[in-house]
Amino acid sequence: MTENVNSKPYDLADRTFLFTTQVVAFTKTLPRTISNVEFVKQLIRSAGSVGANYIEANEALSKKDFTMRIKICRKESKESHYWLRLLEGNGAEFDLGRDALAKETIELMKIFNAIIEKSK
Repeated sequence: MTENVNSKPYDLADRTFLFTTQVVAFTKTLPRTISNVEFVKQLIRSAGSVGANYIEANEALSKKDFTMRIKICRKESKESHYWLRLLEGNGAEFDLGRDALAKETIELMKIFNAIIEKSK
């Protein structure tokens, strides 16, 4: 796997896979409150959907299909960001983990937005 200076994969399929695995690892550290349990379910679904839809986009049957799948990737990134904001945790380590994942969702949204703009 090729990596850049910031240790983030150039390959977007690898990057979205890594994002999902990091989300899963992060959620295992959270306190089990009623709200967190529900938010975690939604977060894992949306984070996993980012990568799954990117894979689908790469196998698109048409340009229109490709663009729609990338738009879904962007939408699921936004949703992941939302669920991350709702999670409750304890302490600075939680905040750092959540903030890093939230930053990645924003970067992914920007990447998918650029792909959409270039596809027009």
